[in-house]
Amino acid sequence: MSKISKAFEHGKAMIPFITCGDPSLEVTEQLVYAMEAAGADLIELGIPFSDPTAEGPVIQAASMRALSGGVTTDDIFEMVAGIRKKTQVPLVFMTYANVVFSYGTEKFVKKAAALGIDGLILPDVPFEEKEEFDSVCRQYGMDLISLIAPTSHDRIRMIAEEASGFVYCVSSLGVTGERTDITTDVGQMTGLVKTFGHIPCAVGFGISTPQQAKKMAEVSDGVIIGSAIVRLCGTYKEDCVPYVARYVRSIKEAICEK
Repeated sequence: MSKISKAFEHGKAMIPFITCGDPSLEVTEQLVYAMEAAGADLIELGIPFSDPTAEGPVIQAASMRALSGGVTTDDIFEMVAGIRKKTQVPLVFMTYANVVFSYGTEKFVKKAAALGIDGLILPDVPFEEKEEFDSVCRQYGMDLISLIAPTSHDRIRMIAEEASGFVYCVSSLGVTGERTDITTDVGQMTGLVKTFGHIPCAVGFGISTPQQAKKMAEVSDGVIIGSAIVRLCGTYKEDCVPYVARYVRSIKEAICEK
């Protein structure tokens, strides 16, 4: 059983995303501990990339700040090594194919797995092109997380049957970012996944308030929140940790309400 699937064993999973190195790697490490203490069940660590095509302006800006600060993939690996001495909270990297390619796919996956990274999300790799990454991830015991978009209904069966870890259901078309309303029929998407695959579904893109999170958790196994958290990091910078922890706790409490 993968550690990722264990993240869904204690009620609805709260999955926060942060950009590594924004505002600094020291703060990123502290955020991991604080978010776990606040109820995070699995944490997505974003490796910054200069052209993050799936991201909206908030996460794009965070990536640019981190890269401007000189953060490298090796620096992030070193940070994860430190984190793993203190916590075994499930961790996944979210980044882009080019980051993995340029590092060397096998070298990247082997090192990440050895450090205790449990999964990898590559939003710019379509299902049809995932094999070159998926085969390496399987070799080293890491889950390559599949994404399902609102437009991919006819492909959901194919994706769900081969998915590992959890299925990332994208609640809104377009890029990441907070939304006032989420109009996609997420329940239909997650229902289809459940029909074809015995795997947890978490919903992301656009969720920012406890009310939205509660609504999405009612039709899924967990919620993923990125932009709202990354916005707090951008606003409060070196002082962001307590603000992020409070926010994560508010979301966790909302999604676990009976």
